[in-house]
Amino acid sequence: MRAPPRARAPHAITSALIGFGLALAPACAPKKPTKAPAGEAKAAAEASAAKKGDDAESPAKSPRRVLLLRGARVMTAAGAIHERADLLIEGEKIAAIGPDLAAPAGAEVIDVAGKTITPGIIDTHSHMGVYPAPGLSAHADGNEAVAPNTAYARAADGYWPQDPQLERARAGGVTTAQILPGSANLFGGRTFTIRLIPDARSAEDARFPGAPEGLKIACGENPKRVYGQKAGPQTRMGNVHGHRDAFQKAVEYRRSWQKYEKGKAAAAKAKKLGVTAKDDKDKAEEPDPPARDFALETLVKVMDGEILVHNHCYRADEMSIMLDLAESYGFKIRSFHHAVEAYKIADRLAAAGTAASVWADWWGFKAEAYDGVRENAAMLSAAGARPIIHSDSAIGIQRLNQEAAKAMYAGRRAGIEIADDEALKWITLYPAWALGIDARTGSLEVGKLADVVVWSGSPWSVYTHAER
Repeated sequence: MRAPPRARAPHAITSALIGFGLALAPACAPKKPTKAPAGEAKAAAEASAAKKGDDAESPAKSPRRVLLLRGARVMTAAGAIHERADLLIEGEKIAAIGPDLAAPAGAEVIDVAGKTITPGIIDTHSHMGVYPAPGLSAHADGNEAVAPNTAYARAADGYWPQDPQLERARAGGVTTAQILPGSANLFGGRTFTIRLIPDARSAEDARFPGAPEGLKIACGENPKRVYGQKAGPQTRMGNVHGHRDAFQKAVEYRRSWQKYEKGKAAAAKAKKLGVTAKDDKDKAEEPDPPARDFALETLVKVMDGEILVHNHCYRADEMSIMLDLAESYGFKIRSFHHAVEAYKIADRLAAAGTAASVWADWWGFKAEAYDGVRENAAMLSAAGARPIIHSDSAIGIQRLNQEAAKAMYAGRRAGIEIADDEALKWITLYPAWALGIDARTGSLEVGKLADVVVWSGSPWSVYTHAER
């Protein structure tokens, strides 16, 4: 499949926080940055030092880049929308937001009056890099469709950082994305979260530092279609048994390792006390470790809360079954994906603390997708759940802001009052939460990463594009 043509030049992109150092790529005709006036800069530096204490570094002496974006409409995704404000970035973090901020010494000042600043867009569901362009079987690496349980597989091991689709996603304001295996298997494998940086040479270069891994689980049509003519599962009954059986085996696997660790500790204690095998063989001899099983190891990490579950699931009844199964094995489903019937169980998703990554208006392309509604995201918000607008598409990811706008206006037309800030959270803060990185990104707040997009106008307009 040939990659779609670009709508605009590749350098007109979001900041994407290249290397977390806000590399704002210039738009086609940017205004020239200016330096802060000496008097203003000195006063600001002194005030900053006084506020932070003796350990504070003067910005003039700091090697970190200091950038002041002046005069934009700032949509924070944290409750506040500033109609005309400045955003100060020091190094990799947001230092201040407000009107008429003083520019620190040596700061680069960029006039963005008439523009809109938002957090970088975050997509919870992408196969870029594992299904790169052009679409050739030679580098289609998203589905290890050899067995229903391939929880041992890792999307990072099949990721190609030179996928040209990544550049186009950046051009649409996307700064962060979760890369997942496909949905052929009941357990597709581990996911990982990337920063969309242009110079990544490996998956590890692109990986969002400290972001937890996820596990891709699938329900419904896909696994039974792929394995129905093989050894199974052939039905949804078989799907659920496969999930339950795998977690039960993981419980037993964890128990075997706990027994080993207990025996190992006892042997170490016996050795310290001088007990020999001749005295007490059971205590003195260190047991052999169990054989490692990487698939079960992944499921143990899920039950221990170290890996977040991302569950491909369309129908409300199946989502309910998976919530029950998760509860019985002591873990949480972080987000259902696609979830076209999430609106039917919005109250339960809110109570469970489970997000729903949905589309604005994709539906009807297969049987389990037939009961979708355009008001899905709005109804989830109204119930207090966390709706997320995701793409599952290297084309759709280029305009997630427009997808969120469609879903927002669909809700409003139905009489559901969706504030602009809430709709913005659908593509920023809520996906950050689903990926376990919301303490660091997803909203514009002092101390968070300066993951910023400067838009030419309202992010809801089809005429708007990401300038920086």
